[in-house]
Amino acid sequence: MAAEHVSIRPAEAPDLGAVEQIYAHYVRNTTVSFELAPPDAATWRDRFDKVAEAGLPFLVAELPEGGVAGYAYCSPWKPRPAYRQTVEDSIYVAPWAGRRGVGGRLLGALLEACAAAEVREVIAVIVDTGDPASVRLHGRHGFVEAGRLARVGFKHDTWLDTVLLQRSLG
Repeated sequence: MAAEHVSIRPAEAPDLGAVEQIYAHYVRNTTVSFELAPPDAATWRDRFDKVAEAGLPFLVAELPEGGVAGYAYCSPWKPRPAYRQTVEDSIYVAPWAGRRGVGGRLLGALLEACAAAEVREVIAVIVDTGDPASVRLHGRHGFVEAGRLARVGFKHDTWLDTVLLQRSLG
């Protein structure tokens, strides 16, 4: 299916069940997240509310035949006030919706929404799993590598690096 059939909209509270399921897959089965147990519904509601309170975007992607196919949001990079215009992005695509343009459409819409929210810098913290897909996705949207943190996470009996990417909006 072509990317033009992907629709992006602001997330709503009823979408959080699908968001929870999508993320739980990655937490349980991969090393792309450093969480060890999937967050529950209350935790997702708290994250959703904090993103909204910060005036930042939380988006979902939908495909005509499958409902919520992915989500993306930004959260403050650090709590100190001087970082107020810098955010970290999070993007996850449902396993059944991969390679259909969902991630690209989500990231493009997220960057537009961040610019509208007067965000200046977007940081992507990507676990180096050996699969370059996330780094390539961000690169296609103007992110550049800003650094690497070696062996900062331990999951599934493996020490993992993270790659830091950055995109300036202002």
